[in-house]
Amino acid sequence: MSQHFFNEYFKFISDAVSSISDEKLIAVSDLARATANNSKKIIIVGNGGSAAMASHVAVDFTKVAGVRSINFNEADLITCFANDYGYENWISEALKAYADKGDLLILISSSGRSPNIINGALQAKKMGLNIVSLSGFGGDNPLRKFGDIELWLDSTEYNVVEMAHHIWLVAIVDYMVAKKGF
Repeated sequence: MSQHFFNEYFKFISDAVSSISDEKLIAVSDLARATANNSKKIIIVGNGGSAAMASHVAVDFTKVAGVRSINFNEADLITCFANDYGYENWISEALKAYADKGDLLILISSSGRSPNIINGALQAKKMGLNIVSLSGFGGDNPLRKFGDIELWLDSTEYNVVEMAHHIWLVAIVDYMVAKKGF
């Protein structure tokens, strides 16, 4: 029974990862490269597992793909801004402090409904940032409308959505490296 479970599970994950179009992933890659070519940076933000993913991918964009990237996962930053402005506003306030017009903001929310992520998207629009959104769950989730490029997975399983998002993002990094010929 266990072997059957894992075979089905891995097939489900594989189908989820493969559900995104190459064109969307290439578009994100092109936007990331344009960001670097314009001497701007990538900011990657998420909650929980998506925050951990943001940390991993920010380092990969910087070290592996040569695109300056940051994330907002410092406990003192999050707790200070959440305490002073409310948890739902800490990302928008961090963007005011750290983002510059022309930066690329990658927002990750499995549900696409996290208030702090949505408020961050609203602030990013006001500041002239480019936005890539990664979400799942309902196709009507509010985060989808903010992405200049939106990567959405039709699944309500957190682990499946998070794994697909992670694989898509590291695949974009690897594509950028392969395209440069490293």
